[in-house]
Parts: sequence; C-alpha cells; structure tokens
Amino acid sequence: MTDDSFVRSPCIRNCCLDDNDICLGCFRSLDEIRSWSSSDNPTREQILRNAEQRRQSYPQASFFRPKDR
Repeated sequence: MTDDSFVRSPCIRNCCLDDNDICLGCFRSLDEIRSWSSSDNPTREQILRNAEQRRQSYPQASFFRPKDR
C-alpha cells in the first residue's frame, strides 16, 4: 500500500443498527462509522479487524438460516 492510498470503507449501503449500535451491513460500531473519515490507515485496519470479529460472532437471526426439510 502506498502512502497516498486509503483503506476503503466496508460500507455496503445496508445500514441498520442493532441494539448495541452495530451496523448489520458492515459490522462497524456507530463510533467507528463516525470516526472513519478522520481515521488514518492503521486505525481503519483495526476497525476492519474489529468488524470482522463481530461479523463472525454475530448470532444470526432465524430468518437468515435455511429451513430444515
């Protein structure tokens, strides 16, 4: 990565916050979303790691799971 490149936002334009203010589209916290534009690349990379951990551990709602037949 060059100095003039920026870590891109993970926003997928599917913004919906859960009860803990976590976006169900990108799994960033509301505070992380607010600070994204003023964050440097190392901070953005940490935000992305945090979001990925949340995504992997998020309890999926039953309507997202395939029905057993």
